[in-house]
Amino acid sequence: MRAIQTIKNIWKIEDLRSRILITLLLITIYRFLTVITLPGIDPSALIALERQTAGGLLGLLDMFSGGAFANASIVALGIMPYISASIVMQLIGIAVPYFQKLQREGESGRRKINQYTRYLTLVVLIMQAPAYLTNLNVQMHQVSGAVIPTGFWFHFSSIIILAAGSMFVLWLGERITDKGIGNGISFIIMVGILARLPHALFQEFVSRISEATGGLVMFLLETVFLLFVIAFAILLVQGTRRIPVQYAKQMVGNKQYGGARQYLPLKVNAANVMPIIFAQAIMFLPITLIGFGTRDADSLLVKIFAPLADHYSFGYNLVFAILIILFTYFYTAITINPKQMAEDLKRNNGFIPGIKPGKKTAEYIDEIMSRITFPGSIFLAIVAILPAFANILGIKQEFAQFFGGTSLLILVGVVLDTLQQVESHLLMRHYDGLLKSGRIKGRSGQMY
Repeated sequence: MRAIQTIKNIWKIEDLRSRILITLLLITIYRFLTVITLPGIDPSALIALERQTAGGLLGLLDMFSGGAFANASIVALGIMPYISASIVMQLIGIAVPYFQKLQREGESGRRKINQYTRYLTLVVLIMQAPAYLTNLNVQMHQVSGAVIPTGFWFHFSSIIILAAGSMFVLWLGERITDKGIGNGISFIIMVGILARLPHALFQEFVSRISEATGGLVMFLLETVFLLFVIAFAILLVQGTRRIPVQYAKQMVGNKQYGGARQYLPLKVNAANVMPIIFAQAIMFLPITLIGFGTRDADSLLVKIFAPLADHYSFGYNLVFAILIILFTYFYTAITINPKQMAEDLKRNNGFIPGIKPGKKTAEYIDEIMSRITFPGSIFLAIVAILPAFANILGIKQEFAQFFGGTSLLILVGVVLDTLQQVESHLLMRHYDGLLKSGRIKGRSGQMY
């Protein structure tokens, strides 16, 4: 009954109702575009591309694009080029003084950085589109004997279509952020991931029932295990360490201000999903190097990098986990500035009880962040390699991808952020929140 009443309350709020309907409309447009094949491509000859995207890096790209990559859709490249450009811009912001200055300029600086990010996205698209067409031609020829049309105008027009399609998806994401509910870019990625869940779930169910590998009992145990992993991921996203902050009393005229005690929340996983994305990009280098080398099993290149090309091997997951831990420290260090936090506290007449303001406060915050980042990085690495354990337990790869890694953390983070926005609208209109006790906590910032 409470759920029904909450839905009624949501529908009563005109602004919230409008935002939800706009979001659904824009998402429907995006899903429609994912099934429109590039002009000149035979959809019946794409079985090779579907096989190639069953796993690995291309499988991850296809998941994020909601199947558009395997469909050779006009939006096949999806939102990933923008994400790559955003990561590069974040790294540039660390090393280039000009971008550091823009970051300190507030909203105007953010708009300029976003504009540069869009320009860089176009550069990435122009580089990726020809590579996508080349790979598509090779895969179609090897399996079905078909080829894509030749000629300059086909390639030129296809590159323009792929680039325009991705930029249109980016525009849809920005419109969702402005006019809809939640962060549009993250929401589009979440929809792409969820689009593959029903098929993966049905495939796993049929496999357990028909292949006599545990039957319905094993399928139910897998479902319970998945729910446990989701709960673990929620705790990882929401986990914080609160530091008490005391504000000094001030007299302005006859009125007294300050004197209240508040808490400074420090995220256990301040880096969110970014360490996994960085680590994954590096772990796919061995596959690329093998692709450039010979396929002879006795070659030195294959012997060195082949063990790291298996996503479910012990060596791959060990190196993957270590990289995630290292990148968690790195990304936390560039996103959390203890010195700036200490200066902000001092400027607002705040201090941590027992700690001198200024340098000592910065050192204390840095020490606390180091302590909580270690368990946060360990937990993040565990979530990232859980699909390998799921595969060992006999779960099919398509379904095992939902037991951890980037996809699970994105789903959890986006859902929490969206629910938090919905709850804020309810509370502002004096309705009950979504939960009976406590408030929903989202991430301390957007992923992209």
